[in-house]
Amino acid sequence: MLEITGLSAGYGEALVLRDVSCRIAKGQVTALMGRNGMGKTTLLKTIMGLIRAQSGRINFDGASIETRPTHLISRAGIGYVPQGREIFDDFTVRDNLRLSLMGHDAATALPFDKIYGWFPILKERETQRAGTFSGGQQQILAIARALIAGPKLLLLDEPTEGIQPSIVQEIGLQLAKIARETGLSILVVEQNVEMVRILADQVMFMENGAIRESCDIATLRRDDALLHRYLSV
Repeated sequence: MLEITGLSAGYGEALVLRDVSCRIAKGQVTALMGRNGMGKTTLLKTIMGLIRAQSGRINFDGASIETRPTHLISRAGIGYVPQGREIFDDFTVRDNLRLSLMGHDAATALPFDKIYGWFPILKERETQRAGTFSGGQQQILAIARALIAGPKLLLLDEPTEGIQPSIVQEIGLQLAKIARETGLSILVVEQNVEMVRILADQVMFMENGAIRESCDIATLRRDDALLHRYLSV
């Protein structure tokens, strides 16, 4: 599904990612954890073409994408929910979802009823302006907006930031269900350990721009030594 080999990238001369290599299998949910400033968001942006790779390969679904523009990476089947959500506050739920379909193949797009079945709150408020939503509701809309185009891989950057615990659990359980039902692969940057335990199959730990260690979620549940090593200040 997604295979990254020897990837280095950054901002101008400031190198952030250093020889990153990892693999996300079809249907696998992988959490990327680490302290702030370690390169997690930069990795997602580089996968999406928002930051250009300086070296290395990004292979998605059998094709190299590291030199493609962002809109073609999106059309290839990668959905992206950035940190901060970036929904259109003045638009309704339905208009936000419609905008996400622009430029995508109608054959792969999901029907609105499917999205509303997964996230009933959006059906209830489909004519409401998104800017009037709570932070948790806006995050649900941002995820739905990425899903409606029918991606094969979903990238999520800190989806629980500023959200109350009950909504965090709801989002985690629903995303895990969607991944099981559809075969969707997910790469999520997340600091919330509870969310990771609910959602992830595998966990990778990033430090100083490189993937240092990884483990399956069962190992993480038995032993939190890696969490202390890579998340403690």
